Amino acid sequence: MELSLSEIADLVGGKIVGDPTCRIHGMVAIDDAKAGEITFLANPKYGKKVATTRASAILVKDEIGGVRPHLILVDDPYYAFAQLLSVFHPKYPAPSGVSPLASIGNEVVLGEGVAIGPFVVLEDRVKVGDRVQLGAGVFVGTGSEVGDETVVYPNVTIREGVKIGQRVILHSGCVIGSDGFGFVPRNGRYHKIPQVGGVIIEDDVELGANVTVDRATLGNTLIGRGSKVDNLVQIGHNVVIGEDTILVAQVGISGSAKIGKHVILAGQAGVVGHVTIGDQVVVGARSGVTKDIAPKSKVSGFPAVPHNSWLQAQASFLHLPALRRLIASLEAKIAQLEGVRHEGKK
Repeated sequence: MELSLSEIADLVGGKIVGDPTCRIHGMVAIDDAKAGEITFLANPKYGKKVATTRASAILVKDEIGGVRPHLILVDDPYYAFAQLLSVFHPKYPAPSGVSPLASIGNEVVLGEGVAIGPFVVLEDRVKVGDRVQLGAGVFVGTGSEVGDETVVYPNVTIREGVKIGQRVILHSGCVIGSDGFGFVPRNGRYHKIPQVGGVIIEDDVELGANVTVDRATLGNTLIGRGSKVDNLVQIGHNVVIGEDTILVAQVGISGSAKIGKHVILAGQAGVVGHVTIGDQVVVGARSGVTKDIAPKSKVSGFPAVPHNSWLQAQASFLHLPALRRLIASLEAKIAQLEGVRHEGKK
């Protein structure tokens, strides 16, 4: 594929600084780009590379004077980059049809243009929407539903009673609807609490590789529209996650926690059960949330505290050895002064 800068500017809604007839055949990172390719500058720390890149054009937010590459000015270079990647590297959908090696149960409903790979298992009363792709080895349990244009990569397990919306992406190794971790202790032993609820994953959600979403004890575990989940995340039973929330790798959320809209949980953050995290909260990496967090807060540490307080505490931590020595010295001087005063009273 080859496009002119004029055509690219129309695609991303940008303004050209340079030759609109310049031809572009690919998009590459700023360090590796060559003539005939376009790159982007979203992070100011890479600004010096503009002068040395061999790219023919750059997507930038503001005009840069005295540089060789042509420029396309856009409000958000990173978003424009994502748009162009989809143009230069389009995904090729799997051929439609049902593999003869798939196992299809009773009363299964298949939409138009589905692509069902080998060794897929669809149990009874499963509903699969239009243009759904189910990769090799996918399992969908009894009565579950998969919405239109959803892509399920190989070796995903979708247990019974799960409802998946439209345009959802499930990467390999996901397990949706496994039993919640519920046990009641009695007479020194743990007895399983039946997990009879379901899971609802709303439209435009993406779950990374090896994400686990437990089914509810009663009711449903819910992941809200547009939320994105990185690899190796655990979402416990009856958890509710709001729309457009981000969960980064190795986050763990215990049962019945409620996460608001537009929340970010950074890598390895942990959330105890039955707490509420408000809308637009940011939780720092490796933090532990042990109580409710008000909307629009930024917290870090374990237990999680306001982010600025955590930064101050971390800065103080490095000075603790010197502070211990200072305190010991002051204690010795106080003891010496008290000894002198005591001798003077005799």
